[in-house]
Amino acid sequence: MEQITNTVLMVRPVNFRMNEETAVNNYFQEDLKLKNEEINKQAQSEFDAFVEKLMKVGVNVVVVDDVKEQDTPDSIFPNNWVSFHQSGRVGIYPMFAENRRRERRMEFFEQLESRGFKIEDVIDYTEAEDEGIFLEGTGSLILDRVNRKAYCALSPRADEELFIEFCEDFEFTPVIFTANQDVDGKRMAIYHTNVMMCIAEDFAVICADSIDDAKEKKNVLKHLKEDGKEIIRISEAQIHEFAGNMLQVKGANDKKYLVMSATAHKALNKGQVNAIEKHCEILSADLNTIETCGGGSARCMLAEVFLPKK
Repeated sequence: MEQITNTVLMVRPVNFRMNEETAVNNYFQEDLKLKNEEINKQAQSEFDAFVEKLMKVGVNVVVVDDVKEQDTPDSIFPNNWVSFHQSGRVGIYPMFAENRRRERRMEFFEQLESRGFKIEDVIDYTEAEDEGIFLEGTGSLILDRVNRKAYCALSPRADEELFIEFCEDFEFTPVIFTANQDVDGKRMAIYHTNVMMCIAEDFAVICADSIDDAKEKKNVLKHLKEDGKEIIRISEAQIHEFAGNMLQVKGANDKKYLVMSATAHKALNKGQVNAIEKHCEILSADLNTIETCGGGSARCMLAEVFLPKK
């Protein structure tokens, strides 16, 4: 089993804007007060520069264009609706926002198959939407693929029973907790696990302070430690700069990179940067428009491809 891949699927936006349907519980989104066309243009230019940076270091990027007619403002974040596994299995997930459900397009699979990847089986959880139950892919699920553990912060977008069903289907041990953030003086559930933690090969970046329950916090840290991960802690303030929204990938000659936004990189202190750079290089890109309007960052834009080759 591998924890990191050299292939990612990315979706180039055509209708990117602040999604009114996700803003209800994604407290990271902000209104830029710009025309939608201008926002989309800026997002496209950030997207293209990000893809170029990844390809320059040898990451294999499969870019699929979004379809204008679909009107899917968040299509730039494909990791929420699909996950690809080394067994050749694919997971398709139920989405909280109705307009995000249109992002699920089967031609993504055709694109990957045309590049020599093999899909053996598709496990589709989307019927849960009919009951108002959601689990938003690797936004909700942080997978330790080597140690077969799945970490999940429960929220309106991550249902406990469905998470356990996923773990049974894909053979992961569930690690369940709740992560919160301050919103207008109240503690509210963080919408996606991947904004407060990231698991790399030899380390984990985590905002343990967002886990208010002492037992849950102890349990999460115990699992990470027993699997030999160096724990790099970040603060709640750093979460808001997207410092938890990172992904480790492989480039040319299997060189490892921790991918993040320029905002996240800037938010890290010297000690945190040194701790990360002991393990791999940092690769950061300016994603300011995408982060501000979309409330998601570098990791959300990358759907990792672990599928076997034909």
